[in-house]
Amino acid sequence: MTELPGRRLLLVHAHPDDESINNGATMAKYAADGAHVTLVTCTLGEEGEVIPDELAHLAPDRENRLGPHRIGELAAAMKELGVTDHRFLGGPGRYHDSGMMGVEQNERAGAFWSADLDEAAADLVAVIREIRPQVLITYDPNGGYGHPDHIQAHRVAMRAADLAAEPAVRRDLGDPHTISKIYWNRVPRTVVEEKFRLLEAALGETPFDAVATVADVPGVVDDERVTAEIDGRPHWLRKEAAMRAHATQIDIPEELNVFALSNGLAQPVFPVEYYELVRGEAGSAYEKDLFEGVDGIEGVGGTQGVDGTEGIEGERA
Repeated sequence: MTELPGRRLLLVHAHPDDESINNGATMAKYAADGAHVTLVTCTLGEEGEVIPDELAHLAPDRENRLGPHRIGELAAAMKELGVTDHRFLGGPGRYHDSGMMGVEQNERAGAFWSADLDEAAADLVAVIREIRPQVLITYDPNGGYGHPDHIQAHRVAMRAADLAAEPAVRRDLGDPHTISKIYWNRVPRTVVEEKFRLLEAALGETPFDAVATVADVPGVVDDERVTAEIDGRPHWLRKEAAMRAHATQIDIPEELNVFALSNGLAQPVFPVEYYELVRGEAGSAYEKDLFEGVDGIEGVGGTQGVDGTEGIEGERA
């Protein structure tokens, strides 16, 4: 096996674009710092709504070619972030986008939501035992906002972390490996509320007619639940470029630090990304490096302090 860098980060996401919105700055930072960053995406996002009119023909109710197109979007996004190791769980198309909660797609053959948990987890165990990450990032048990595929991605990631560590489990998938630290995506409530306050005041500077709500942001929790932050401001432009690569799903104008999904409601881009440590030992009371405290790993440091950006444009790299 090719020798890997000393620091190895694994992210598990449900659809192409989730990674860039939630963790784009984190991924860009660690890739630039020389860590091995691996992204596992669980579906192709075949059921997503298409924003641009010129790409509407790809939609599932028309040509039904959105999934293959989004493979290309994800590859372009990873190029912007400097991430070279991105995979689909079980291979492209192994698990199908389940759609929103309660729709008939949830029960279709091959839907990720209806997949056998241990079978799907075994596909991730193989990756874990190959890459041997010290740090895993995924969603909370509600998937951040209740989407079936996000909930299932959480279940698969947590189950795979357990199975990968067990010596008696699937030795054909490689030697056992224990992930040192597991984080869930979070956003502090006070940060979100302030961002939306500023965005509402500056809405007229954007091409959008209305602002989303705090409830539209996945993973919002009371501030005390947040245990770590990654200051991605030096990589803000790379995060925005990665989001822009997901053109079927994200409308993100140049130079405004704001975006909208298919509902057309404006949301702020977060250059500082936040996490809750749910497994493993914290390196400090409030971490600024996700590898902090991992045995044999020196911290990479980073800018101290919380997101100090102001206004809609804020501070950019």
